[in-house]
Amino acid sequence: MNLRNALDAPGYAPLPPRARTLLETLAAPPRLGAHLRVVHDVAVTLTGWAGPRVDFDAPAVLFGAATHDIGKVRHPAELSGAGSEHELAGYSLLLSEGIEEGLARFARTHGSWDVPDAPFEDLLVTLADKVWKGKRVPDLEQQVTERLGGPPWETFLALDDELERIAAGADARLAFQASYPTTG
Repeated sequence: MNLRNALDAPGYAPLPPRARTLLETLAAPPRLGAHLRVVHDVAVTLTGWAGPRVDFDAPAVLFGAATHDIGKVRHPAELSGAGSEHELAGYSLLLSEGIEEGLARFARTHGSWDVPDAPFEDLLVTLADKVWKGKRVPDLEQQVTERLGGPPWETFLALDDELERIAAGADARLAFQASYPTTG
């Protein structure tokens, strides 16, 4: 299975064209393509759900989800193991490829969502990067709930229901990602 298979397989939203071109140009490992595809797909769901509730830059969230781990092109060991070197590497890589800072930042910020006044868009990218595999992060979810506004308890319950629905598909997304090799 190659990168093109990961990017074209049915069942998940297609990546933004600019993100896809970057992955192809950089000869990204197929597993990275699969990972970015499933996180982006979850971000599509989250932005669609949050859109009527709060004003935010949905296209930025979608691009951020589609490129947040692009630094793993430079640190491929982090495709199958722990590490955060890909974050700054991805940010620098995106900037060197002509991506504006406002979009490149997601590569740098997706692992540090708990900073004061993190933009809502950054929180959504991080949330997509957690819940795609069924991981729930209460502090992150609380921040998202607060930013969504509305009656806090009702907003929390609505977000919880949506995240449970998304998390229910985690096994299929994990299997999709695992079906692709970490090398091209």
